[in-house]
Amino acid sequence: MSFPVKAIVFDWAGTMIDHGCMAPVEALVDVFASEGLTLSEAEARRDMGKAKLDHLRAILAAPEMAQQWTAHKGMLPSEDDVAHLYAKLEPAMTAAAAKSARLIPGVVELVAGLRELGVKIGSGTGYTREMMADILPAAAEQGYAPDVVVCAGETPTGRPAPLMTWKALIALDAWPARACIKVDDAAVGIEEGRLAGCWTVGLSASGNGVGLDRDSLNALAPEVRQAKIAAAEAELREAGADFVIEDVSQLLPVVHEIARRITAG
Repeated sequence: MSFPVKAIVFDWAGTMIDHGCMAPVEALVDVFASEGLTLSEAEARRDMGKAKLDHLRAILAAPEMAQQWTAHKGMLPSEDDVAHLYAKLEPAMTAAAAKSARLIPGVVELVAGLRELGVKIGSGTGYTREMMADILPAAAEQGYAPDVVVCAGETPTGRPAPLMTWKALIALDAWPARACIKVDDAAVGIEEGRLAGCWTVGLSASGNGVGLDRDSLNALAPEVRQAKIAAAEAELREAGADFVIEDVSQLLPVVHEIARRITAG
């Protein structure tokens, strides 16, 4: 008998690479600084997971940034300003992402286990294909090469719309969606998976919610570490995650539990 879980669609940054989802923050902060504007890390992380054009629109629409932009530029930000920032952000993101393309511990072992079960492996990202240009070969060299990669801009609408997940499932010939899983560290990615009709698994420690690289996270006092992870978990559960774990190294038992539930109806 075939395994009840047909496919898993993984996010990239904060899920499979770049513990803490550091690259987008670095690029965004630098781009706004180049315009003479101050973007805090918290502001950069608020809408993480969206396609970067949508991410920029959300940042500029926030009252504090709109006010800062108007004070500095003499008018409210416009769509032309979004395009101007994006032209700077794409090369900045490409460079930052290439530096942060290290796999999160446990990815290689997880993928091997999933392939043994016959589970197909897809992926989706808020990065464009250009931003992924250096990441894909770097991940492959480390042992991770998903069957399908769907990038921002390759569907009519980005997250939280379910279209990227559906595009991945179509390419994988994996159906029904209720026999598939979406794994993501950001609330918007969990919403995407839920709207697609998939099971959803949130990652609380490795991603944007905590926002720390692995060494920095492990250096925290235990009670501080747990408080940060608990806050990230609460956000993912609020978004509708069926399960929440700290990182993908803990995923395989959850996959077996989902398979059990699928079999049980």
